[in-house]
Amino acid sequence: MAMSKNSVLKGGEFLIKETSFEDVFIPEEFNEEQRMMAQTCKEFTDTQVNPNMDQLEKHDRELLSSLLKQAGELGLLGISIPEEYNGFAQNFVTSMLTTEEMGKGYSFAVTYSAHAGIGTLPILYYGNEKQKQKYIPKLASGELIGAYCLTEAEAGSDPNSGKAEAVLSDDGKNYIVNGVKIWITNGGIADIFIVFAKVKGDKNLSAFIIEKDWEGVGIGADEEKMGIKGSSTVQLYLDDVKVPVENMLGTQNEGFKIALNILNLGRIKLSGATVGAAKATIDNVLGYSAERKQFGKSISEFGAIKYKLSEMAIRTFAAESLTYRASQNIDDAIEGFINEGMDKGKATLEGIRQYAIEASIAKVFGSEVLDYIVDEGVQIYGGMGYSAETPVERAYRDSRINRIFEGTNEINRMLTVGELIKRGMKGELDLLTPAKSVAKELLEIPDFGAPGPGYFESKHKIILNFKKSILMVAGAALQKYMDKFADEQEIIINLADMLIYTYAAESVLLRVEKLNSMYDEEKTGIYKNILDIYLYDIAPIIHKSGIDAVNSFAEGDEYMGMIMGMKRFTKVQGVNVVAGRRLLADRMLSEGKYNL
Repeated sequence: MAMSKNSVLKGGEFLIKETSFEDVFIPEEFNEEQRMMAQTCKEFTDTQVNPNMDQLEKHDRELLSSLLKQAGELGLLGISIPEEYNGFAQNFVTSMLTTEEMGKGYSFAVTYSAHAGIGTLPILYYGNEKQKQKYIPKLASGELIGAYCLTEAEAGSDPNSGKAEAVLSDDGKNYIVNGVKIWITNGGIADIFIVFAKVKGDKNLSAFIIEKDWEGVGIGADEEKMGIKGSSTVQLYLDDVKVPVENMLGTQNEGFKIALNILNLGRIKLSGATVGAAKATIDNVLGYSAERKQFGKSISEFGAIKYKLSEMAIRTFAAESLTYRASQNIDDAIEGFINEGMDKGKATLEGIRQYAIEASIAKVFGSEVLDYIVDEGVQIYGGMGYSAETPVERAYRDSRINRIFEGTNEINRMLTVGELIKRGMKGELDLLTPAKSVAKELLEIPDFGAPGPGYFESKHKIILNFKKSILMVAGAALQKYMDKFADEQEIIINLADMLIYTYAAESVLLRVEKLNSMYDEEKTGIYKNILDIYLYDIAPIIHKSGIDAVNSFAEGDEYMGMIMGMKRFTKVQGVNVVAGRRLLADRMLSEGKYNL
């Protein structure tokens, strides 16, 4: 199956088309202005946030509010806000870099992201001009703090089933809103709430801007949580709250659409924050492993520890690569829609929607990478890692929520495959032609020739084969189950894992290939090392996911053909992972920080 090349790929199209390294953005390309913004974020978290984490974890709302307002004074809340509303009007990639740096601020990163993202952007993207003029400049400056109120006790993964209700008053001037919202991040310090409720009789949610001081608005006590204790999480009680009709956000029945689009944004942003947290944890662990002595030498000299350090780095490199690849895709899509005549707000929403598949992939991958890193971080610290005196203990607690935030990882796995198939059914993506091509290839004599004429050609062939394995399994499963496929969640999760790891692997490949075009062989050798190890490591993971799916539904000749196909499509050459990982660990230990 030969896949076509296209410089501008639509969301999900990476599965059926090859991407050129020239068309991806990599972190090494950040300019001086972007790096200065990142440095401002770093200085703020280093000097103002992290030294105050103990106090923040005691639910000090006054301190939390003060820090958010300080961030506003520095311009950190208005990175994505247009200049006419007192923002910096930076592109999506730049906002992702600042999100990454703020991700090093433990639970304050949650406060920051919730305000600057889901607490502000619904008004920016869906509000009318009067609403934007009234609220956005103050949200950008930190004068007002925002919160997003979607979840209810019986409406988590299925938000449209919420019971909060809005009834139009007899005089038509207000909506009377009643309901209880739970898990409201920033709720204890917020001035503005984006509340989702159904207008009586409607099937879909509508969205409303509600102010804290209005009669009937009640704010609960801060929840006692496993982690992210420094953020404010409360229940919001709405008891006959009069909401002026002009405070409906967007149009009636549009709330569910608003919620989904904002969640897509939150997912990709969460990935950026996990990359920052991963790097910060690696830095702490590197320092501790070099200082801690056992059997007469630093534990960083032991191979078992070097394995952990290098694996942390490899997974972080992959998460960073796919996050910025997807972020640039979103930026390019936004620019394209603007050039077609769409206004900036709608273009941004459409650009993010276009890459909903990649956003879900990034969210799942980034959150699971961070969970691995903090877990191994505690292990390297040993008994001290279990002590609240160490930074890895806090990082461990704070990480766990990320697999639940912005839609659970299970839901996002379902969305990844479901959205891909939906776009195929609509004709937005031609999945059928390459799937048929793979099915035909299974009947042909396998090509066991050389993998390719050069280093990168051979790696591209590996990625191409991973994609073939996905198309093979997905095509056969869809043919088997037809309209009942959505009920086969285990197979969907198998396919999602294959898709996620393939996207991550291709992102690493494209980044390393671009670095190879920028630097000499001596400098890029370490990155080829990462690529070699990563492809070698994930091939059996993709194979196992594919085999699990095939074993669950295929029979007879089809079964034998697909089993052989999975073996053929996930075959990679052996790699000396011990030597490769030691090189990576030694490189980081030489500087005492993540330096890839």
